[in-house]
Amino acid sequence: MVTLLTRASRLALDLVFPPQCAICRRQGAMLCATCVAGLPVADGDRCDRCWIASRASPCGDCRTSPLAFDSARSAFVFDGNAREAVHRFKYQGLHALAEPMAALMLAHADLTDVDLIVPVPLHRRRERARGYNQAALLAKSLAEHAGVRSDVGAAKRVRATAPLARATGRAERLEIVRGAFRAAPERVEGRRVMLVDDVITTGATLDACASALLAARARSVRCVTWARTD
Repeated sequence: MVTLLTRASRLALDLVFPPQCAICRRQGAMLCATCVAGLPVADGDRCDRCWIASRASPCGDCRTSPLAFDSARSAFVFDGNAREAVHRFKYQGLHALAEPMAALMLAHADLTDVDLIVPVPLHRRRERARGYNQAALLAKSLAEHAGVRSDVGAAKRVRATAPLARATGRAERLEIVRGAFRAAPERVEGRRVMLVDDVITTGATLDACASALLAARARSVRCVTWARTD
């Protein structure tokens, strides 16, 4: 009932204040059909584990240092319109982008046997500074679209980490975020979890969070993100 009322309220607001496309500023939708058509789809030959563009699967990195999660899937390559959407959503406070972004992610997230959708948590200081966790907004919208329960409190970031952009490769990134997360066994034990984030680069953050979920006896962990850095 709450979801139906929320959607009705959004429709009423859209009639009074028509949404603008976050990318091109045309009125009508938060992501217009033209800009959606211009999103760079993450398809072609890819590693089944981390989804990086690769002729071999698993890729070289996943053969030498397998990640904790079973698989990751991304809807788009982190470039062009997909990068712009993340920038508007993550740094300019356009919360309303969560719903159309999640709807587009849904086609790339196999949720048929998922029990729980969990967002990658931010450290409390970073979330307080930003005002929200973009992964949590995506997870909530994805759960609403799919009819699967989400739990923002299933995992927590217990240690602040240095920005991963400064790291030079997967091994260094894995070390930076090792032990940065903790999950609640009473919330994840025996559950098949879909872990959600906005962007995957090397998979280090998703790996560390998946490790915490598995340590809390989650049955399995798969991942989905809006975009993939190739």
